[in-house]
Amino acid sequence: MIKKITAENFKHYGRVIEYAGKPKSGRHSLFRIIMREPRESGWRIAYLLVRDKAIRRLEQHLHTYESFEPVKGRALLYLSATKDLRKIECFLLDKPVVLYKGIWHGVVTLGRESEIKITENARVRSSYWSVGTVLGGRR
Repeated sequence: MIKKITAENFKHYGRVIEYAGKPKSGRHSLFRIIMREPRESGWRIAYLLVRDKAIRRLEQHLHTYESFEPVKGRALLYLSATKDLRKIECFLLDKPVVLYKGIWHGVVTLGRESEIKITENARVRSSYWSVGTVLGGRR
């Protein structure tokens, strides 16, 4: 018999990667750690529920690679290797990617919401760059 995977029937084997218990409505993106390795040098898996249609800042992590793996919906990924507005590029996030350490990044949804799986170091330090303009559409 083939079973449909649910959090309940899969819990003895692993974890379903989803944003469990997400609010039915809201305008802001939500981020939740799904699981992590307990050691400093370990990793964590998170789930990003993107509701932002526009952003005014990008973030950067100097000490970790970071994956963005689209699960549901359509999203745009804004990237820059330097703090130069003219160097910001926008990509349709239609396949899983891994960002190098130190890349400035931000995500917006093209619909009501998008869902993205993220894998990164267990401990993440973030820097933020206020780009002074709106990237993406309107809120």
